[in-house]
Amino acid sequence: MKQNIETLCVQAGWEPRKGESRQQPIIQSTTFKYDTSDQMGRLFDLEDAGYFYTRLQNPTNDRVAAKIAALEGGVGAMLTSSGQAANFFACLNICTAGDHMITSTCIYGGTYNLFGVTLPKMGIEVTFVDQEASEEELEKAFRPNTKLVFGETLSNPGVKVLDIEKFARLAHGHGVPLIIDNTFATPVNCRPFEWGADIVTHSTTKYMDGHGTTVGGVIVDSGNFDWEAHADRYPGLTTPDESYHGLTYTKKFGKLAYITKATSQLMRDLGSIQAPQNAFYLNLGLQTLHLRMPRHCENALKVARFLHDHPQVAWVNYPDLEDDSQHALQQKYLPNGSCGVLVFGLKGGREFSIKFMDNLKLICIATHVADCHSCVLHPASHTHRQLSDEQLLEAGIAPDLIRMSLGIENADELIADIAQAIEAAEK
Repeated sequence: MKQNIETLCVQAGWEPRKGESRQQPIIQSTTFKYDTSDQMGRLFDLEDAGYFYTRLQNPTNDRVAAKIAALEGGVGAMLTSSGQAANFFACLNICTAGDHMITSTCIYGGTYNLFGVTLPKMGIEVTFVDQEASEEELEKAFRPNTKLVFGETLSNPGVKVLDIEKFARLAHGHGVPLIIDNTFATPVNCRPFEWGADIVTHSTTKYMDGHGTTVGGVIVDSGNFDWEAHADRYPGLTTPDESYHGLTYTKKFGKLAYITKATSQLMRDLGSIQAPQNAFYLNLGLQTLHLRMPRHCENALKVARFLHDHPQVAWVNYPDLEDDSQHALQQKYLPNGSCGVLVFGLKGGREFSIKFMDNLKLICIATHVADCHSCVLHPASHTHRQLSDEQLLEAGIAPDLIRMSLGIENADELIADIAQAIEAAEK
């Protein structure tokens, strides 16, 4: 029987048998025992499924990854040590030196740096595009060596909604997959595979954990992209891998080719595994994800409406507001609510914004975002301070932009805190 997302949040990934623990156990072990040398050898040859070293795979991690794959509607998933590692591995799994990829400019500052600074040092060229540009304009970004297109369902911090269908259509028209970072929306509010995306990533540090305890990431494979149909473009998946005695991932693993390669090759060589203890904490957060997301959205909408009508507020962006420029896309892709994050600017500019933040009492200044505690950040001074003014504007970040993440506290008390902080900053 097909299960709804509420049941999957609680039940998926671990099905205990008689006498086994109701909560999935933490397998806190680096290594695993086998009876014969041949048994171990078959694991190293990818002939048998199993565990031999936690740097590659661990049962606790795999069960949590299976839950997230079920939530997103994918065929398989792999946990990573951070969301940044997930995005890096997702791209590196199909890109090598001499390749090219396309990404929206409206992405998290750390990802912007990864794509704009680090990947070019590895020989991977990246073209940044305006996600609101026409399809005709976006077509110009594609090259013969383009390997993927990347975007965020809801951009961090601008909360812009990606037109997933448009980007999927463009990517597939050029025979490349669309990778979507679905961190802010979560599968509770949007499942990008249903709109044509091929690979989904998350910083599980955010809403999935939801309590600010555990850094982590995940890559989820839809299993829908036909790598064999574009075999010449993706030789890493469609030709023999000599490090595994000539095994070809697409022939051996079919729909699981992409995620198997990421696990057996990239995790083997780069080792950004999530700790089993962290995976256990992540699973606890996932069990209440479907309960928390509606409250985040409810609180954010109430705060957004308050800010929208406040005389000291210059502007506010939250796609759930009826007059927001992103509202039509929000209604299409996230009709039950977008997320708990909004951005706004105060009259008086950057300095006034900082004074406002310093006067908040209930809402804390924190680098973090998207958990049960409300927090606030000034990206130009914090997460995006490594970007030039020109790059800030390209990424949609104004100097006065304040990113506020509404938690699950009482909305009236959050609004009262914002009101008193604005009043105090005026003095």
